[in-house]
Amino acid sequence: MCFLAYVVWKTLEQWQSRAGLGNSPRTILDELGRIQSTDVVLPLSEDPSRILRIRCVARPDQAQALLLDRLGLRLPERLRPPPICDSPSVRM
Repeated sequence: MCFLAYVVWKTLEQWQSRAGLGNSPRTILDELGRIQSTDVVLPLSEDPSRILRIRCVARPDQAQALLLDRLGLRLPERLRPPPICDSPSVRM
């Protein structure tokens, strides 16, 4: 696990350096770590006990958008929700 973390760190370092953003992956992780996702939960009209859950990614602020652009990354508009649990006491 430590070796994998090291490889990811060095890859981020090289990626950042090639984009002309220095060589401190911590700044990338801190900045992009503030991007959040949210769940939109709606009851279904035909069966109010069932819900529709859509997981959306919040729009990045200006600094995050610039960083993503420089790195050549694009955020997804939606993420797949976690698997639905069969337990009736847990609603997803």
